[in-house]
Amino acid sequence: MDKKKENLPNKGAAVQRDMETYAIIPYIAGGLLDPATLRKIADVAEKYEVKIIKMNSEHRIGFYGINEEDIEDIFKDLEMEPGGFIGKCVRGVKFCTGSASCKKGYLNTMEMGLKIDEQFHRRQTPKKVKISLSGCTSSCAESNVRDIGLIGTPRGWKLLVGGTCGLQTKKGKVLAKNLSDNQAMNYIDKILDYYTEMGIEKRMGGFIDQIGFETFKQNILKH
Repeated sequence: MDKKKENLPNKGAAVQRDMETYAIIPYIAGGLLDPATLRKIADVAEKYEVKIIKMNSEHRIGFYGINEEDIEDIFKDLEMEPGGFIGKCVRGVKFCTGSASCKKGYLNTMEMGLKIDEQFHRRQTPKKVKISLSGCTSSCAESNVRDIGLIGTPRGWKLLVGGTCGLQTKKGKVLAKNLSDNQAMNYIDKILDYYTEMGIEKRMGGFIDQIGFETFKQNILKH
């Protein structure tokens, strides 16, 4: 009897319900696409007879029902890397359009989101870390319920930590307000460094609950 398949983090593939086929999510920074990339995705999906093509909740396009022997060839034909959606690491950053297009957006979430993604995507962490940016307090990118969330205000970024939208939904706590882009980037760097150094294998919210928010805050401010 064949051994049931398992996740293949090194190939960016997660085994599916049938325990035979895989899901892959090509790396598309911020979910931003151009017509040429869309055409390529469609061509590759047809070539490999992808069973399901779906936009996921993180603004990425997923291929579902992939045969193991096709995984590497699909990424090669797409000329894309795996999206880093499995494993203990910083996942692809999620953001709304912000001030680049939305009339409510106070800050440029697209520009800032791509900077954060470039610097932190796939950084190894004790548990997965999700980061999102919203251009205003409507929080369309669900920044309130992410491990690290940024929300645009007229005076700068509001930074929240420890949120989760899992089985026990919890709003993140405000760590800092009125931040510039550089200040927000520095905070995120410090948070990830401290989280990794402590090595407590819990999601960010659970880690903060264990050590206490004030302790967490004090260590980030002096880190």
